[in-house]
Formats: sequence, structure tokens, C-alpha cells
Amino acid sequence: MLHTLLGSLTVSIALFGTGAVFANDSKLGDDVYEPSVGQGGKDVIWVPTPDSLIKQMLDRADVQPTDIVYDLGAGDGKIAIAAARDYGARSYGIEFNPDMAALATRNAQRQGLADKVTIINGDIFQEDFSEATVVTLYLLPSLNLKLRPTLLDMKPGTRIVSNSFDMADWEPDDTLGKDYTQGYFWIVPAKVQGTWAIEGGVELDKAELNLTQQFQNVGGSITIHGETTPLLSAKLSGDNLVFRFTNPAGKHRVAELKVAGDRMVGNLLENTSLEEISASRVK
Repeated sequence: MLHTLLGSLTVSIALFGTGAVFANDSKLGDDVYEPSVGQGGKDVIWVPTPDSLIKQMLDRADVQPTDIVYDLGAGDGKIAIAAARDYGARSYGIEFNPDMAALATRNAQRQGLADKVTIINGDIFQEDFSEATVVTLYLLPSLNLKLRPTLLDMKPGTRIVSNSFDMADWEPDDTLGKDYTQGYFWIVPAKVQGTWAIEGGVELDKAELNLTQQFQNVGGSITIHGETTPLLSAKLSGDNLVFRFTNPAGKHRVAELKVAGDRMVGNLLENTSLEEISASRVK
């Protein structure tokens, strides 16, 4: 069984030249349509996706029955079907090739998953998959980069897993597998860059938080009663922001905040919670 890969003949030769075993199924289609390994389409070739890597990808994304999974370049529907069958998720596959999309739909029906799996015959750059909580993809780096702005605009906390190829300077939060069964995992970060006015509590009331951001990497400073100190060990994961700092009295503090657009709410901690705080973006 195959997963769509946008690529070139050079890549296909490199992959197939390894002699690696990508899938266990000798029959790739059905009586209606039988695809062949490496056949071309709209800037696409097909290469098999190992069952073992599919499981690693969906496991790392922590797919749950409440998730909505979109597989971009769904091929014969293998990943979308696995997400529904093995994890109980509602899943969708977007596949440009109409014959392959029809095959994927039949494959889902044969497994009794017609109510859980929808295959869309369309272009991944035109279809709307913004409702996804998990996105899987197997695209070359140039296509990943083209998709990257769309992925970064998705709801913070959306999980993304890519087979084989990364997203340049958007570093993955984790990697899985190795060689030609390697994958990359990201959590879409909230957009926190800017100046925030902290409200509530006693210690940080009217403090100012200045954040810089490159993807999930965050830094900056906090100004308390006119004294500015750098943030320490700032970490952003989805919509969860945690940072440490030293207050004007020399005491170490930890702030744990949940981001929702231009607002953040959470707690100021020492060893235990000291007080609730919130912040609003002012610029």
C-alpha cells in the first residue's frame, strides 16, 4: 500500500535503491484499480509507507477518539484508515489522483469505516483542513515549506507528523524512527510575540512582559516596578507558556500561562502556587 509523495525521479531512485522494505502488501489495489510503485501524477510519485512508521507517527501524535485527523496526500487511504480503525479518530484524506482517491474510499468501506473515514479528491493547497487536530503528511521539503504558513496558522496545540522530511528552520519537537523510516513531530505554537501587560495578583500587577518568538522558541524579559530582568528557560508548547525569572527581591519565580489569542491566564509559582495572574497583549 502506498502513501503519496510529491517528488522527483531522483528521490525515487534514491529511495528504491536502498533495497529497504516499505510495505508488506503485495497487492496495492483492487479489481477496479491497481496502482504501481513509482507511478507519476501531478508532480507526484508513490512510495510505500511502512506500517511500523504509521503506527509510530500516530502514536507520537497521541491520536485519540476525539481527534480529527487529516492525511495530506492520502494515497490509498492507509493512514486515514489506521487513524480511524486503530485509534477511533474521525479521519480525512486529501488525494489529488481521482483513481487513488476512489480506491482509498473503497478500502475504507471494505473495512467498515465509511462513517469514520472520508477521502476528498482534491488539492492539499486548495482544500480546507483547518479543523484538524492532527495532520499527517509525506511531502518533500519544498512542499512542506509551502504548507508551513498554513500549518502555523492552525489552532495552537495541533499536532503535525511528517514522514521523512522536515520543515527547514522550524525545528521538530521530536523525531521518530531512522533512515527511510524516520518521522518528524511538531506541535503548532501559539503566537505570543509582543508586549503583554500583566494584571491581577500582587507581585506582578502592572508588570510588563516582552516576548520574542521563532516558532516554539521563546525569549524575552519582564519589567517589574521599573526593573527589567531576562526570562529564564522559557518554553512554549502549543498554547502553554512557561517561563522562569528572578524578581526584584532576588527570589526565583515560575509563571505558567495558557494562551488564548491576545490573552493569557495562569499562575505565578514558587514551590506552590502563589497567585493567579493574567496578561493582555498591548502591542
